[in-house]
Amino acid sequence: MHAFDGPDGFLNLSPRSPKPRTTGLTHVIDKGLNLREIEGLFDTAGAYVDVVKLGWGTSYVTRNLEKKIALYRSFETPVVCGGTLFEAAVALDRLDAYRSWLVENRISHVEVSDGTIELEHERKLELIAELARDFVVMSEVGSKDAEVVFAPYQWVEWMRDELAAGAWKVITEGREGGTAGIFRPTGEMRTGLIDEIVHGIEVGDIIFEAPTKASQAWFVSHLGPEVNLGNIPPEEVIPLETLRLGLRADTLNEILLRERPAPVAD
Repeated sequence: MHAFDGPDGFLNLSPRSPKPRTTGLTHVIDKGLNLREIEGLFDTAGAYVDVVKLGWGTSYVTRNLEKKIALYRSFETPVVCGGTLFEAAVALDRLDAYRSWLVENRISHVEVSDGTIELEHERKLELIAELARDFVVMSEVGSKDAEVVFAPYQWVEWMRDELAAGAWKVITEGREGGTAGIFRPTGEMRTGLIDEIVHGIEVGDIIFEAPTKASQAWFVSHLGPEVNLGNIPPEEVIPLETLRLGLRADTLNEILLRERPAPVAD
C-alpha cells in the first residue's frame, strides 16, 4: 500500500499488492546499516522493503548482528546473507558450519551463488535442493567478473535448472554497482540478454539486480511495476517506488498515463 491509498488518494493510483508479496519485490542491500538507520528506513519506507540482503560477507564482521536481525524480524522482513559468504563457506569446506550459523541466527533465507568460485553446475543444483529443505533459497546466476560473458541460452538453462532444484527466486548478477552479469563493465545494460531471459523464464521467478536509477526505470518501463528488483540501496527504496507508480518523469508516461484517457478540453 502507498501513502495515498484510500479515500484521500487524489491521484486514484492503482494499489500495489501488500506485503508479503511474491512479485513486485524490492530486495534491499544492507552494506552495514546501524540500528537507527534501519529504524529510519522502515519508518519511512518499510511498506516497500520485501527482503534485505546483508551484502557479501558483511554479516560475518558485524558486531551487533543479533540485534540487527531481531530488528528486521520485528518488521516482518526476511534477511539473507550475500552469496559471497556462501561461496567462502563452500570453498573452505565449512558449509555445515555455515548452515548451523544461519539456524543459530534465525536466518530463514540463503543465497546460493557461484559468481566468484568454480562450482560445478550439478553440485550447485544439489546444494540448492539440499538447502531448500530448511531454508528459502535464492540462487544467483552470472559471474562477478565483468569480462566473463555467458550466452543467453546458458543463462536460461541454468535458471530453469535452479528453479526446478528448489530455488524460490533466481537472481541475475549485476553487482552492487551495475558493472557485471546483465550489465557491461561500462554500466550499460545487456538488453538483448534480458529479453532472451524473460522469453524463457517467468518474470515473477526472477530478481533482477538493478542498483542504478537508469536500470530500475528500464525494468519498470519494459517489464511493468511488479518486476522484482534487487541490490537496491536503502536510500533508493522510495525513489524506486515512485518509478513503480509512475510518479517520476522516467516512468510517468509508461506507467501512470499509459492506460488513462486524455483530459477533455473545456
